[in-house]
Amino acid sequence: MSTARPRPTPGGSALGASAPGGSATPGVSSAPGAAGESRPGCLYVVSTPIGNLGDVTVRALEILRAVPLVAAEDTRHTRRLFGRYEIETPLVSYHERNAASREPELIAHLRAGLDLALVTDAGTPLVSDPGAGLVAAWAAEDGDVVPIPGASAVLAAVAVAAVAGPRWSFEGFLPRKGRERRERIGRIAADPRATIVYEAPGRLAATLRDLAEACGEERPAAVCRELTKIHETVTRGTLGMLRDRALDGSIPARGEIVVVIGDAPVGHSSAGGLHGLTAAGVQPGAATGAGGDGEASLDAARREVEGLVESGISRADAARDVAARTGFHRRALYGAPGRRFVQ
Repeated sequence: MSTARPRPTPGGSALGASAPGGSATPGVSSAPGAAGESRPGCLYVVSTPIGNLGDVTVRALEILRAVPLVAAEDTRHTRRLFGRYEIETPLVSYHERNAASREPELIAHLRAGLDLALVTDAGTPLVSDPGAGLVAAWAAEDGDVVPIPGASAVLAAVAVAAVAGPRWSFEGFLPRKGRERRERIGRIAADPRATIVYEAPGRLAATLRDLAEACGEERPAAVCRELTKIHETVTRGTLGMLRDRALDGSIPARGEIVVVIGDAPVGHSSAGGLHGLTAAGVQPGAATGAGGDGEASLDAARREVEGLVESGISRADAARDVAARTGFHRRALYGAPGRRFVQ
């Protein structure tokens, strides 16, 4: 396991950029190690504000001032943060379109013993944002990767939505269309936990429509827009109500949007035939023997498989998921409801 090491004294930087002064932050290096010393640089994964520039942390500012170079998703966007806090550290672009060509340069920078900070336009790198390739490449070389946590649209939405319990999942952006989208939404519908997704303004109404169809119109949800910004709004209700409000323009199709699909109500049965465990009457570890409640529970589990298949999930994946939750043999779940299973 890689652990953070003390950084050497400050100096120059790589990629043709010059740091405008020495580092005053302990543990941050802006110069290669001393002669004969092999000391790779440290990659800092730095969270930045998701809207309100006042949400940046003191530690993030210290790191951004001290490193010799910052890799930013959009240098123009990051310069606004730098201008607010008088940060003069050189910037280099690093985003999805230039990652293949830029990553070798950034890795060479780190190998030379120079530290690097990674930022995106808002929030934490790698969370539905660029950075995964760079972090994985440097970690594969046993390089130091240090998180500098801060603002998060996911956590902010969970905190204010008032529909998510202590257990929830994050899906990022949903696929735009096709089977992959249907399967992903089907899994959200079958999951009793809350789910958080990001969505583009122009696709909000369509996504709420698809979620209401799969999860049920009465499932609680919230649409969080422009969190931490001047026009921040949080609209709570059911998926059906939120869909209608997005369609009639009551929820503007503008800004950064986080959708929180709330916990499934007790006894919930989703619209697409996606029966939850409570609704289906299936208990983990239920017996597969003949007669009585065992066959009734098996029928319920098979109906749940059928519901998942109707939502677009493959039968193999549906049977695997239901088998894992109920304890039934996967082969038993391939049969039609009412058919007896003999092992």
